[in-house]
Amino acid sequence: MPASMHRLTVQYFDPADGDAFLAAYRERHVPLVRAVPDLQRFTLTTPRGDGAPYLQAELWFADAETMKASLASPEMGAAAADAETYDVARKAMLTGEVEEL
Repeated sequence: MPASMHRLTVQYFDPADGDAFLAAYRERHVPLVRAVPDLQRFTLTTPRGDGAPYLQAELWFADAETMKASLASPEMGAAAADAETYDVARKAMLTGEVEEL
């Protein structure tokens, strides 16, 4: 992995109905995210532990400029609009450079 990879992380906390949330996310949201231009990698994690989110999505891009352009795309706009429809207690979004050690 090149040292300049950048990642958008989205964390979803405490959905009203976990099974319905995951089903809708996989059926509706995943295809929208996969359509985002220049997306190099897309992963989902169901973390466990105190304070952990219910679901964590990570979208990987080649560099900061590519990520910025991709986040401004109509495809990302569609994915972002869909993300607002989920009945979750809260959502956190973070971006940053990924350093491989």
